[in-house]
Amino acid sequence: MTRNDETTALETFLLQRIRQAGGIPFGEYMGQCLYHPQYGYYMAPRDRIGKGGDFFTSSSVHSIFGRLIAKQLHQMWRLLGEGAFAVVEQGAGEGHLCLDILDAIADDSPHFYEALTYQLVEISPDNRGRQKELLSRHLGRVDWCEFADLKNIRGCFLSNELVDAFPVRVFEKHNGILKEVYVVAGESGLGEELRPLEDSRIADYFRAVGIEPVEGNRFEVNLPAVEWMQAVAEVLEVGFVLTIDYGYPAGELYAPFRRNGTLMCYRHHQPSDNPYEAPGSQDITSHIDFTALQKFGSERGLVPLFFGPQYKFLMALGFVETLLEIQAKETDEKRARALRLTLKNLIVPEGGMGETFKVLIQGKGVGEPSLLCNRSLGDIPLPGAFA
Repeated sequence: MTRNDETTALETFLLQRIRQAGGIPFGEYMGQCLYHPQYGYYMAPRDRIGKGGDFFTSSSVHSIFGRLIAKQLHQMWRLLGEGAFAVVEQGAGEGHLCLDILDAIADDSPHFYEALTYQLVEISPDNRGRQKELLSRHLGRVDWCEFADLKNIRGCFLSNELVDAFPVRVFEKHNGILKEVYVVAGESGLGEELRPLEDSRIADYFRAVGIEPVEGNRFEVNLPAVEWMQAVAEVLEVGFVLTIDYGYPAGELYAPFRRNGTLMCYRHHQPSDNPYEAPGSQDITSHIDFTALQKFGSERGLVPLFFGPQYKFLMALGFVETLLEIQAKETDEKRARALRLTLKNLIVPEGGMGETFKVLIQGKGVGEPSLLCNRSLGDIPLPGAFA
């Protein structure tokens, strides 16, 4: 079935569902666009990541991203006593981050590699197939499972650009009253309608994060992110949660100047603010609320250990030193220059991923250790492998 056929089939399904229900909340619409078992953007076979897809991720830029994360995982392993250590990665895409982490650990710390198990939680059959092919040389270390199978994790729960793809509900505030965006079907296609809010959890959410929605603004609420963070805390016995994604603290996410929220769509590397165009054939995302992840995580025993922009995280883990090591192996100056230009996207605050992406690390049952990613530039040693 071609992409156009998939879009037509999903549109037909959505129109039937919307007409039958008399309109559905935007969150349900977004969930079907992304995760419909047959036609959802993340479920049907297609190229999503990289030059031939719809967007880039940090792990698709260069293996240095996974290599630096591996250094932080190595320290976490040492903090837990250097015994059996599980990395659980949810939403691993095509598996490039997993591959780069395992390659780095196998090369630089064989003892850690032998103690390591790497579990992938993946709901997309298409992605799971790509992951198994890509990770063939590490199949002795990698396994696949459902989230419901997880329990008593001792190690690190890792995600990179997962939470931004959870379906969000969309609201507007008018005359002091919150109203929810519903998707309806009209003669000219899909449209929107504001309806009274009946879910008390939304008011509870804003009380928890300490924000009052701004009159006249449109905004998203990601309740699945809260439920996910609580579930992760439950399955983690002792260890860390490492979340990498684009987003803001609540005060910035729901700031008065953000009149239209943060919902965005991506197709063929072109951004759009129209989620009703080509449903199932474009990615739909929104920036996440890191205050909510910390607040609701702390209620389940997760202690914030680090929160900051990606460039600070990577620099503290030795980005410059690792870049110099990689560049020293490149004999062609043109390729070396291209490498530098490529890697700057990971750390440049403006126009790159360095500031847009944030990193949150939480710990459970580990106290408040000083993590490598918390180091100042003056504390970073000369180039080397794992400390």
